[in-house]
Amino acid sequence: MPQPFDQSSYQVRFEWGVAGLERLAPADIVVVVDVLRFSSTVTDAVAAGGTVSLADATAWSRNGAAVAAAAGEATVLIGSLRNASATARTVLEIQNRRQQRTSVAVIAAGELTDAGDLRFAVEDLLGAGTIIAALSDLGADHTSPEAAAACESARGLRRAMRHLLTASGSAKEIAEGVAATAEIEAAGLVPADAKAAAEVDATDVVPVLDGGVFVAFV
Repeated sequence: MPQPFDQSSYQVRFEWGVAGLERLAPADIVVVVDVLRFSSTVTDAVAAGGTVSLADATAWSRNGAAVAAAAGEATVLIGSLRNASATARTVLEIQNRRQQRTSVAVIAAGELTDAGDLRFAVEDLLGAGTIIAALSDLGADHTSPEAAAACESARGLRRAMRHLLTASGSAKEIAEGVAATAEIEAAGLVPADAKAAAEVDATDVVPVLDGGVFVAFV
C-alpha cells in the first residue's frame, strides 16, 4: 500500500541519503548524487577508462557509496554536475531498452556527520536538481513535489552554480584537508576538486554498478 512519503505515484522521485532511499517506493533506477566527491571522482575515473569497486569506494566514501550499496535490485547510476545531461539520457535509454515506464529515484547523498546525522549539502541538491531538470527537458517530467522543488532550485541557480559549489561548506572542508583525500589517492584515483565538480556536463560518461564494480554505461 502506498505510504505518504514514498512518492510511488511519480516517475521521478527525490530524497536524501540511505534513510531517504528507504522511505521511497522501490524504483527501477537509483541515481546516486554525491558531488563532493564520490560521484565526481568515480565519474572521472570511469571516463578515463578505469573501473571503481564499490567495496573499495566504501573505504573513502561513507555517503554516496552507502547509498549505492543500499539500492538493492535497482540499476545504480552515478550522477553529478559533470555528467548531468548524460545521466538523464541514460535513464531514458534504459527505459527504451525495457520498453516500459521506468521509475527513477534521484538520491542526494548529503553528508553523514560523526554524530550520525545527515547534513544538508547544497552541492548535492544542485547536482540532483540539475539531473532532474535534464530529465524534464527530455520529457520525463512526471516528478514528485520534492523532485520538482530540487529541479527548480537548480534551474534558478544555474548561473551561480560554480560560485555556490566552490563556496559551500563541503568545498571549504576539503580545502582545509580531509582524510578521504589521501584514501582516494591510495586507491589510485584522482580526487575531484570543487572547481572540477562544478563543471556542468563536462563528460558524457555515466558509471553504472555492474557486479559490484562501477563501469561505463554502454
